[in-house]
Amino acid sequence: MKKILIAVDDTRTSKAVLSTFYNMVKPPEEALLLHVQKLEGRSSMIDMLGNAEMSTLKESLKGTEYKEELDRKAENILNYYKNELADGSRTSIRTMKREGHPADEILKVAEEEAPELIILGYSRKKGLAGLLSGSVAREVGKNAKVPVLIAKGVTMCEEPYTWRDAYYAMSVFATTFLLLLILGKVL
Repeated sequence: MKKILIAVDDTRTSKAVLSTFYNMVKPPEEALLLHVQKLEGRSSMIDMLGNAEMSTLKESLKGTEYKEELDRKAENILNYYKNELADGSRTSIRTMKREGHPADEILKVAEEEAPELIILGYSRKKGLAGLLSGSVAREVGKNAKVPVLIAKGVTMCEEPYTWRDAYYAMSVFATTFLLLLILGKVL
C-alpha cells in the first residue's frame, strides 16, 4: 500500500487508529495525518451551517485568540499522532489541518490526495447527539470512494478503570460473598 489517510482528533476513541495502524500487515509508504478543526467547539450547530455560513465563520475567526488556541491544539494533536506513528516505522508521515465539517473535509482530502485507504476512529454517539450530528465514521464510510477502516475503541484491559467499573466489580464481589455466606460455603 502506498498511501493511507488517517483522520485524528482529541477523543479517546481516536487513539484506536494507532493500534489499527500498528497491526497492518504491511505498513504503507506514506501516511497522511488529518485533523479537522470544529470551529464552534463541541456544538452540534456546525452541522447545520452551509458553505456560505461556514466561510463567514472562518473569516470572522481569523486572528482571534480562539482561533490561535484551536491551531495550537491541532498542532499538539497532530504532533502526538505523528510521534506515535513514527516510532519504529519506516512510513513517511505528513500532517494536514483543515477547518469545517469533519466528514466533508475528510472526503475532500481523500479526493485531493487519492489514498488507498482511510482510517478513522468511531465515537459511539448515541441518542439525541448521534441523531442530530450523525457519525463522521458512518458518513465517510458511506461516501468515500476508497475503503474505510473504522477503528473502534481499545479493549477494556487497555483502558483506565472508571469508578463505575470499580463499583460494579465490588458489587459483584459483595453479592457473591453474601450468597456463599448464606449457603454456608464461607467460614
